[in-house]
Amino acid sequence: MTIGTLRFRFLRFLRRVWTRPRIDLPLTFALMLLCGVGLVTLYSAGDANLGLVGGQAARFALGGALILLMSRIPPSMLRNWTPWLYAGSVMLLVVVAVLGEGRGADRWLNLGVMRFQPSELMKLTMPMMVAWYLHPRQLPPSWKDIIVVGGMIAIPAGLIAKQPDLGTALLVAAAGGFALFLSGMAWWRIGLLLAGAAGMVPIAWHFMHQYQRDRILTMLNPESDPLGNGWHIIQSQIAVGSGGVFGKGFEQGTQSRLDFLPEHTTDFIFAVFCEEFGLIGVCAILVLYAFIIGRCLWIAMEAKDTYSRLLAGAIGMSFFVYVFVNGGMVAGLLPVVGVPMPMVSYGGTSAVSLLVGFGVLMSIHANRKVHD
Repeated sequence: MTIGTLRFRFLRFLRRVWTRPRIDLPLTFALMLLCGVGLVTLYSAGDANLGLVGGQAARFALGGALILLMSRIPPSMLRNWTPWLYAGSVMLLVVVAVLGEGRGADRWLNLGVMRFQPSELMKLTMPMMVAWYLHPRQLPPSWKDIIVVGGMIAIPAGLIAKQPDLGTALLVAAAGGFALFLSGMAWWRIGLLLAGAAGMVPIAWHFMHQYQRDRILTMLNPESDPLGNGWHIIQSQIAVGSGGVFGKGFEQGTQSRLDFLPEHTTDFIFAVFCEEFGLIGVCAILVLYAFIIGRCLWIAMEAKDTYSRLLAGAIGMSFFVYVFVNGGMVAGLLPVVGVPMPMVSYGGTSAVSLLVGFGVLMSIHANRKVHD
């Protein structure tokens, strides 16, 4: 194959990608509104730090550009790339195990100009891989297929848990599990799998780090150590409760401004939102989240092939888990696991990876009338 032929094929590929439609307008407007809410909340939580807000806005802009790019790549092409993307993500996790860095946990790769967290990439490539494997097979899946998918999930989840990052490991496992669940598994099989997972809890407890055990025990009784392990949950609950129905008002929250609330721009930024905007604001943002999740599931229902349907559904359900876990953590109903509130918490890799996932959803929506 000559260089001229390769150049012609590459240009033809670019032309095909660029002329592919389109973005889903309802989902796009909802995401833009959510990003705006996130920037406003970050401005207040960060004590009017424009550098913090500008950095997050730049990440949103990058994510928006990637949405436009991903929306023009047909699902059939993504399906062909999936095994390579999954293998590359696993290899990056192996590199992190050797060369990773971080505060108490080796989760990031230092690329010089930026730090990159490969586990965030796995949140997308995991459901892609499960959907790719199940696409050509008869559904609902057999026990053999379930075991194979379990291995696909266990390898990267184990590597992430060893960093240690139990929260992200569970999110990655959930993303793959949702794709498997949406493949039409019988309820009795789902029950057996859940029972097996519950039976593994005592074994998992044995291998957990002491600080992870402390977080779970503290969730059950945070007052047992109010100035230590229980501090995060107690201060978060105070912030949530003090907001009342109407909230204290924008930039009027005290828990974050007086430094009682830790991690108030990242993991616990939703507590800042609750304190300033109250129950009405919380209900409004939850309606926005519900609309985004519902739109994702509607796109999944409209998809015309197994790969697209499973992938879109898994992305939507994974987004729900983000909201549920962070909200439960802030309210003291779940352990503190370091899961950000989507598009509201400050964070680079997480926000960009989520927006890339929405770009994939828009590609699936744009090609919903195309049979692959």
